[in-house]
Amino acid sequence: MLAEAIQVASCPGCPAYDGRRLTEIAASEGVGLAELLRVRPVAASTAGFVASVAVSYTLQHGWVFRSAATHVVAGARFLTVTAVAFALNTVVLWLGAEVLHDPYPVVQALALIAIPAVNYTLNSRWTFRPS
Repeated sequence: MLAEAIQVASCPGCPAYDGRRLTEIAASEGVGLAELLRVRPVAASTAGFVASVAVSYTLQHGWVFRSAATHVVAGARFLTVTAVAFALNTVVLWLGAEVLHDPYPVVQALALIAIPAVNYTLNSRWTFRPS
């Protein structure tokens, strides 16, 4: 699935490959690892999260925001926002799945609502604006 995402990301004219697809990548890898291979929830979610980062940057810089910011500036900012989102994801998954013992898919769904909202807000107002 990641290889498909990278292939589509390199195709600027390809339609409808947006955050929903990245969410599918992260969620399917995370749920697959957690539910099928019994990987701990935070590690499973981390694997899915990492898999979507490179594709996400490429699509957001060139397609979603059509940014004129250099890759040095935008890339550094993007990694900062990604670190914030990663921390949020880790806290939500740890608290929900490991402390409260809620089912992984339910907790992951909550994270998948919170993280895109935080990402879009920070990326649209800071990451992809020219210096």
